[in-house]
Amino acid sequence: MRKYHLYLILGLLCSMSSYTVTAAALKIGFVNALKVMDKAPQVAKANKRLEKEFAPKQRKIVSARKTIQKMEKRLTKNMAIMSESAARKLSQDIREKKRNIKRLQEEFREDYNIRRNEELEKIQKLIVTVIQKFAKKKAYDLVITEGVIWASSRIDITDQVLKRLKRIK
Repeated sequence: MRKYHLYLILGLLCSMSSYTVTAAALKIGFVNALKVMDKAPQVAKANKRLEKEFAPKQRKIVSARKTIQKMEKRLTKNMAIMSESAARKLSQDIREKKRNIKRLQEEFREDYNIRRNEELEKIQKLIVTVIQKFAKKKAYDLVITEGVIWASSRIDITDQVLKRLKRIK
């Protein structure tokens, strides 16, 4: 029986040592996805496009807010000399404009988020493609990104991926 245990332990040790040799031959890389999304030039360009696209809507909202503020100041300033019906009418106009601006803001946020998500999806697909091409060219067996608690700088290829992304126009 003791001899059987000895052979079993010896067999396990041999299989573990062959696993270590095999694992050492693997080429593994790690990409910090947060750093790539933070520093990729495509993200900055997308943000500028979105700002430009949504600037007119944003100006419209700002203008509407200023109009409401002027109306509120006028109501406060002239309340004592206004007729009750005129004050009530102005107050109703202010409430209506506030509702409209709230609706405009919600539409703006929704439209902006949809467009931002579309842009981010394109960028994420580009990043994945760049990482895959880089990994194939450099003969990596495995490239990981999410769910990594720590990665050695020896396997971190984030900066190399960023360099490739900066070359893409």
